[in-house]
Amino acid sequence: MESTAPNVFDKARLGLWVSLEKHLATVYAAEGAFRQAVAFTDTFPFAASSATTAQLADYDRERRALRDLFTDETAQLDTLTKAIRTKQYAEAEKKQLYLLLLGYIDIAASVFELLESHASTPRPKDDELVETQARFERVKRFARLNVKGISGLLTLP
Repeated sequence: MESTAPNVFDKARLGLWVSLEKHLATVYAAEGAFRQAVAFTDTFPFAASSATTAQLADYDRERRALRDLFTDETAQLDTLTKAIRTKQYAEAEKKQLYLLLLGYIDIAASVFELLESHASTPRPKDDELVETQARFERVKRFARLNVKGISGLLTLP
């Protein structure tokens, strides 16, 4: 009699893949809108005084949208890493799921870094962004740790 565990895992892996593709589409759309909002300059960080009021309004709106997406995605990634950890999959299967997450995290990170690299000056401190960045890094490190495994940490070069 065949075990149903591989079928359950395969469904979970496929579900995660489809979900991450949808999330990537959203991240790419937000990136496009943000880049369009900063198209008035090619120097970053840029002086707020170099933009018109309308350009700054567009920039602020798209920056808020990207930051809010960053916050939401980070919360969902945190939940996903915890869910993977608690599932009764084999360690190799969990690593596959964490690898999918890490691929998404790396791509998303390149987009969310625009919040720092494409900023206006002066920019007031954004405590929520700082907190989200720290949480995002914790999630990324946790996923990498689970791919590498504890045994990988114990073998020093």
